Amino acid sequence: MPENDLIELTRLPEFDDSPERVVSLVPSITESLVELGFVTKLVGITDYCVHPQEKLGGLPRLGGPKDPNIDLIGQLEPQLVFANQEENSRETVKQLLELGIRVWVSFPKSVDECLDVLRGILAIFHTDKPALQIVMLQNAVDYARAASGTQPPVKYFCPIWQDKHENLSWWMTFNRNTYAHDVLSLVGGENIFTDEERQHPLEADLGLEEPVRGEDQDTRYPRVSAKEINLKAPEVILLPSEPFAFHKEHEQIILRDLGDTPAVKNGCVHFIDGSWITWHGTRLGKALQELPHFLLF
Repeated sequence: MPENDLIELTRLPEFDDSPERVVSLVPSITESLVELGFVTKLVGITDYCVHPQEKLGGLPRLGGPKDPNIDLIGQLEPQLVFANQEENSRETVKQLLELGIRVWVSFPKSVDECLDVLRGILAIFHTDKPALQIVMLQNAVDYARAASGTQPPVKYFCPIWQDKHENLSWWMTFNRNTYAHDVLSLVGGENIFTDEERQHPLEADLGLEEPVRGEDQDTRYPRVSAKEINLKAPEVILLPSEPFAFHKEHEQIILRDLGDTPAVKNGCVHFIDGSWITWHGTRLGKALQELPHFLLF
């Protein structure tokens, strides 16, 4: 799909009347639709839409965000499908458009853009009844910004994937151009890889060969080695439950390979709920409430 077409799909769709049948292929959007009072508009969701569990029973499940059942979506006859540029493939969006289904592709890379998505949802449904919830979220964001400026930031490392290249352990993380970075910055975190850009291929990221430049390369998720992490000396290491589910065995590798960091030396390696940094939407409120507890050094 041409880039211009994708840009067009990120613009807020306009409806003469509030849509009565919508599908969400984005778990965070599903949660936000429910919490903003639009659960009755949902006619289909993904297998990964798990919050709020008690209010999603009975809704048709459409597969994963990357490979939803296009035929089933078509049978549901939605007036709009909520999608996300990172979570859903271009092929999925293309197939939906070929069926004549309208798609809104969100792509918030900051807290402010997340709030814009929520305001956009209200505009789509032609109502401001849930606006107070968004006002309260905005107030919480403003308070967090003010509070974070009153104390020194805490240097953190937050991997979102872990693997090995031959005998070399590596971790994928994120830079300043991501929602995860912005949320953690808002609550007083200083990303040690804020300016790091992803190189291609993997060997280039790990300093083993020269990078190859190409079009449409996403540079926001660099892969880094233990040597790089130790040199940057994070004070806190956060291990999220998604998109990669970090467990005790992964923690042991970190304790072994990143033992020179203040985070390991001072027992500041913490497991966190990954949705706090990856789910844009109303979950932002939970993130602002919980994340500061893990950024103490």
